Amino acid sequence: MKARVLVADDHDLVREGICKLLELYENIEIVGEAGDGIETVNMVRELSPDLVLLDLNMPRMDGIITIRKIKEIDPDVKVLVLTIHDGEEYIYEVAKAGAEGYVQKDIKPEELKDAIERLIKGERVFPPAIEEQVPEESNNPEQFEELSSREQEVLELLAKGMSNRSIAETLYISDKTVKNHVSNILKKLSVEDRTQAVIVSLKRGLVKLS
Repeated sequence: MKARVLVADDHDLVREGICKLLELYENIEIVGEAGDGIETVNMVRELSPDLVLLDLNMPRMDGIITIRKIKEIDPDVKVLVLTIHDGEEYIYEVAKAGAEGYVQKDIKPEELKDAIERLIKGERVFPPAIEEQVPEESNNPEQFEELSSREQEVLELLAKGMSNRSIAETLYISDKTVKNHVSNILKKLSVEDRTQAVIVSLKRGLVKLS
């Protein structure tokens, strides 16, 4: 039985290229193409695909919201995110939204085919780093000390990828004060670096990626 795939990407050439590639495989059938998040959701409702191959940066409705909407329509529809982003925080946010897989756009054709087949079989396809970057002790929220309101502000700006200098300018505080806040955040979240802090805070729902 062929896997019925909906390809969603806002770049026409990229989307058409992906479709032409997947059409080469006998066990994959392209049932539709979408150019934005709203169109993707509507086509999922209309076509009931087995899997949606979804770009993360989508107009009208971003990829994260699109994933959630797809799962509201039909939890059995698999979602494989195909993106240029490689940050662990994006990977976790995608997984949290309900997607079953996350691969980058420089993936080899055979690897993309393999990822689709694995998802159809009920497997998940995520880089091991998403599990490795989150310390075991971070899974229990009761072990965390509550952040102050200022630390929460700094954490939200960290999640946006801002440097200490940019955070200082945004909050009208000194670089040294930002550094102290970051140090306190890492200590309270029981993590070793900024990336882990963002991943853990996403997991706890302390921040969201816009």
